[in-house]
Amino acid sequence: MDTPGTYVCHDQEEPIASNLLPSMLSQIPVIDMELLLANDHSQLDKLHLACKDWGFFQMMNHGVSCSLLEKMKLEVQRFFNLPMEEKKKFGQIEGSMEGYGQVLVSCDEQNINSWIGKLYMVTLPIHLRKPHLFPNLPLSLRPRLTRRSH
Repeated sequence: MDTPGTYVCHDQEEPIASNLLPSMLSQIPVIDMELLLANDHSQLDKLHLACKDWGFFQMMNHGVSCSLLEKMKLEVQRFFNLPMEEKKKFGQIEGSMEGYGQVLVSCDEQNINSWIGKLYMVTLPIHLRKPHLFPNLPLSLRPRLTRRSH
């Protein structure tokens, strides 16, 4: 099976998460933001290893309200429920991982391969945003991504 060119990004390593086994999910690193802000060196070491070995982590005590997280999850779900023609307005440009596209996910334990939809966008710092993506965002998502703290 050939991967479409829009899903190939030559300047980045392959993500580790695509090969996760269900048993590994409980091992995903959890970082405590309060401890990081308190200059806890062991937490900083844990963050370093999470970034180096996993490429991602779960953050706790980050100060973002549960209601805001739930609203964001709801809006993202609404995006994925849009018709395909609407989602294509956010399509990835060849050589970039940002935008709407599909990712091949496989589970070796169950011998299952599946293409799933994904939306990836850099939101901050503002100068790194891809201008072709933001004007097309559903209105419900725009305020959360454009609001700046003073």
